[in-house]
Amino acid sequence: MSQIHAKSPQHCAKKKLVNINNLHKKLLYTFTTFFSSILLLILLVWFILHPAKPHFSLKEADIYQLVVSGTHLLNSSIQLTLLSTNPNQKVGIYYEEIQVYASYKAQQITLHSYLPPFYQDHKDTNLLSAALVANSLPVAPSFNYELGRDQTAGRLVLNLKANGLLRWKVGTWVSGRYRFYVNCVAVMVFGPSAPAGPLTFKQGTQCSTTI
Repeated sequence: MSQIHAKSPQHCAKKKLVNINNLHKKLLYTFTTFFSSILLLILLVWFILHPAKPHFSLKEADIYQLVVSGTHLLNSSIQLTLLSTNPNQKVGIYYEEIQVYASYKAQQITLHSYLPPFYQDHKDTNLLSAALVANSLPVAPSFNYELGRDQTAGRLVLNLKANGLLRWKVGTWVSGRYRFYVNCVAVMVFGPSAPAGPLTFKQGTQCSTTI
């Protein structure tokens, strides 16, 4: 007499549930492994290339106006030219935002001037020009005194600053945004015997850059 083995519906349901759970675990493992590999590859490329921060130098700066009224309101007009260099061999740089301004004795003496976004290829250089102005900008009461001291000393020290957002580009991969800060120091001849016309800086100087 042959025996008939019949599985209950409850047993079949449990087996089906086990198979579905195993499938979910395999899919989860596959996706986790895939994304981990991609992330590891990006990090590996990043550490191998290790992008260096961009270089900035001040090529020229001209002060056309720097006048304070009796109510401590400043009118200023400054023209500057920066040289931006990407020192990397295989990494490009997207500059999404750049704003430039001038400061004197830790006081901002112009409004921000915004430069248009641009892409800089590896080992490429770009000239950046900006006109910095301020009309009736409040300054400290000691501003005129400090300016007079520098005129007596025969030199004026000005800080030309920039900051903004950049992205690194490696092949088709583009990084997240990084904020950068640039500080350029210009020392100009400033005194009673200074030549007529704008105060001019044309010596060229390397700027400090932090990211």
